Amino acid sequence: MFAGNLNRTSEKKLSFPDVRGQIILSAIINEHLVTGEPIGSKIIAEKFANAAGLSSATIRNVMSELEDLGLVEQPHTSAGRIPTDKGYRFFVDNLIGVLTLSNEDLSLINNALGLNELDTSETPDKIMERTSRLLSALSQNVGIVVSPNFAKDRLQHIEFVNLSENRILVILVSAPNIIHNKIIRLKESLTSDELDRTARYLNAEFSGKNLAEIRTEILRLMHEETALFDKFLQTAIILCSQSIEDEEDSFGEIYVDGASNILSKRDFADLERLRELLRTIEEKSRLVQILTECLVHNASVKGNVQVVIGSENVNPSLQNCTLITAPYRVGNGETMGTLSVLGPTRIEYARMISIVSYVAQVLEKMISQENSKF
Repeated sequence: MFAGNLNRTSEKKLSFPDVRGQIILSAIINEHLVTGEPIGSKIIAEKFANAAGLSSATIRNVMSELEDLGLVEQPHTSAGRIPTDKGYRFFVDNLIGVLTLSNEDLSLINNALGLNELDTSETPDKIMERTSRLLSALSQNVGIVVSPNFAKDRLQHIEFVNLSENRILVILVSAPNIIHNKIIRLKESLTSDELDRTARYLNAEFSGKNLAEIRTEILRLMHEETALFDKFLQTAIILCSQSIEDEEDSFGEIYVDGASNILSKRDFADLERLRELLRTIEEKSRLVQILTECLVHNASVKGNVQVVIGSENVNPSLQNCTLITAPYRVGNGETMGTLSVLGPTRIEYARMISIVSYVAQVLEKMISQENSKF
């Protein structure tokens, strides 16, 4: 069994139900996660009362108390209760218990990602793409993987390819062999020989440094070298500056799979909110910003999983969604990407938290394999 890690810190302390209240709340949530229907006292009495030693009258009273605490609510058309965002938060922070990954999920993940038989010919970007598909398949929701920050990656190899109209294709291979492609446009044209010479210089002198560090170092060298080398160094500065422009504060590629899964969820019956959610998923820059904000307060905690529930989401389009996110690290641990499952608030919290935590560790291991060709 794999045990996951979860940050259980929430911004506001919830009013605590007593032991009976916690038992009933847990029963309501677990049943609602399965059925999607409001849960009445009769169902709780039939399925859970004997084990808890509670009478039907006691259950009804406790459900009313839970409603007063804001942990459950009663839809207008039903006598049953459904969990509120506040109820789900209390459940995640206090009632899930020890998080474990089932042997079935463990086997599915290891087999799907080929952990037991690593394909050393597979590039990290393909691994990340496959991981997003796996998260989507396991959760039947949206699986998301964001590659590490382009400008913070450690340089392993860089190439420049001359295109038409002063456009240059930058191919950067970072440790451990994550490939980034970007097209930049220069004011002046450069020959292929000039590009090759600059690439050889950067590869020889700056391997192991990130692009921002390389840029700073070249600026320093500009004041020390003779005028004979100024033109060459200026070329290097221009290429480096253009390569990391608008990238230093952003994440890399984003891989999204399973957006169509949410179309079949009854939880997204409001068509206008569904359209806005789909627009958010399509606008990858917004999605990356949301994922980054999920981890910003706890990014230094290894194995940390963040759970943002419903109205806790700052973005209005996600306020009927739950986002479960974990970081993964590559290289020396300084460079961080993220992976997530996005779904309705009615999601299998314990299972999804365990899956996201474990997949993050597997992805980290696969990308950082020392004995691969990366």
